[in-house]
This record gives sequence, structure tokens and C-alpha cells, in this order.
Amino acid sequence: QVQLVESGGGLVQPGGSLRLSCAASGSIHNIYSMGWYRQAPGKQREAVASIIIGGNIHYLDSVRGRFTISRNNANNTLYLQMNSLKPEDTAVYYCNENIQEHWWSGSNDYWGQGTQVTVSP
Repeated sequence: QVQLVESGGGLVQPGGSLRLSCAASGSIHNIYSMGWYRQAPGKQREAVASIIIGGNIHYLDSVRGRFTISRNNANNTLYLQMNSLKPEDTAVYYCNENIQEHWWSGSNDYWGQGTQVTVSP
């Protein structure tokens, strides 16, 4: 069973930085896509940044130039480096990966448990 465990959230002042991590464990044969989502109180979950295998990287317009998504394949960890944080970035952040566990199986979406990011003076 695949598990995604997030870390790195917290309270930061406007203009500050945080780095979120999402460690994947379990049986992983292939990963087709990976990304970070966020959900603020009273709002729908939105995609913040994603990597589609093949190299395409997408960012939400409001974070482009401030956030960077990356992955270390050696330790199966996905990162989101967040710089120049703004109060409107406050939300619970979730990682997501579409993973094929075995060569004979289809792929499934897996989610991290969520980590709170609060940007406030």
C-alpha cells in the first residue's frame, strides 16, 4: 500500500519562505503525475503545481515565479519550495501522486494527509 507523508508546513510572515515535503513509501512501479494542491477555508481545493511525467510542469498563475515544484527520485520525495509568501497563500496543502504499484496493475491517485501553511504578520 502506497503512503504519502507530508511535512514542512507552519506559520510564516509575509515575504517568508517554506519548503513542503511529501515522502512516498510502499510499492511503486511507475509514477505518472505528481502535484501539490491547496484548500483554504470556504474555498474549493485548487491545483498549485504539478509535474506530468514527460517533463511538463504547470503552476497556478498566482504562484508562478514564487513556488517551485521538484522531486528527488532517489528518495521518492516531492517538494514545494514556496518563496515570497503572501497571506492569500494560507491554506492546507496536499500532495498527490498518480502511482502504478505493480507492472500488472492500473494506476491510482494517492494523497498526503495535508499540512497547514499560515502566512500572517
